Order: sequence, then C-alpha cells, then structure tokens
Amino acid sequence: MMAKIATVITDMFEDVEYTDPAKEFKEAGHEVVTIEMEKGKKVTGKQGDATVTIDYGIDDVSPESFDALFIPGGFSPDMLRADDRFVTFAKHFMDEMKPVFAICHGPQLLITAKSLEGRGVTGFKSIQVDLEYAGAKVQDKEVVVCQNQLVTSRQPDDLPAFIEESIKLLP
Repeated sequence: MMAKIATVITDMFEDVEYTDPAKEFKEAGHEVVTIEMEKGKKVTGKQGDATVTIDYGIDDVSPESFDALFIPGGFSPDMLRADDRFVTFAKHFMDEMKPVFAICHGPQLLITAKSLEGRGVTGFKSIQVDLEYAGAKVQDKEVVVCQNQLVTSRQPDDLPAFIEESIKLLP
C-alpha cells in the first residue's frame, strides 16, 4: 500500500532535509505532496540547491486526505507556524496519531500546535530548550521515535536514521 505524505514547506527550508527524504519516500512507492500558502508557487531552499513547485495551497487540502505529515527543517517551519492554518493542519496528525516526520527546526510547528507535551523528541540544538518548555522529553540523539508515530531528528547528518525510521512507519 502506498502512503500519501503531506509536506508542509515554504522558502528557506533546509535543502537536503526535504530532497533526501522526499526522494527516498518516492522510491519506496509513496506519494509526496507539497503544501504551502499558494499552489504553483516555487519555493527555494536556504542553500539555494533546491527549488520546489508547490502542489497545493493550504486552503485546498484537508489533513484527512493524507496518511502522514513531513516537516523539513530550516527557517520554513518557523515561518509556517505563524499561520494558524498550518498549525491546525499539523495538530490533526498529532491528535489522530498519524505518522509525523519532523527534522531540525521542523518540531517548531508542533510546539505551536501544542502537541509535544510528554512526548519523546529531538530537534536542532537551538530549539531543544523550546521543546523542553513545550513539555517534551528531549533527547539529544540522531533520531527519536515516540509512540510508533512521531519521528524527529536534529540535523542533516541525521538524515539516514531519520529516513529509515520514517519509512518504517509508512504502510
């Protein structure tokens, strides 16, 4: 069975934190759908190595239509969490215990969704104290899998473990 993975992303995402997992998810037979404010917009990674054309605007999708949520890092999650539509979208996946994959600064969106209390997580060093304030049980290791649902990693170096554990949670 193939999973349909919602990817919330905007400009200044960490290039490889989108491109590497998206490539592996697709090669494993899953569909990766990009969501931003505006369908058809081109967003560029902060390294300038990747440009992504957005599949859907946030108003054109429903979280019920997806099997999993992917939140690449960089500055993108911090920008998206200022928009209540993305916060509500992400919260649905956490509340419904659907797979959520968040790397680097990705968990910032889950902090704003108030979905991390009591959950085991990791994230980029600079957001670990924010994760603690959100009530999360922060672990400084390459990948943390919580309740067979939430996969988090710290940085691009952690991508192999992040991708491996994320794919395990897909149907």
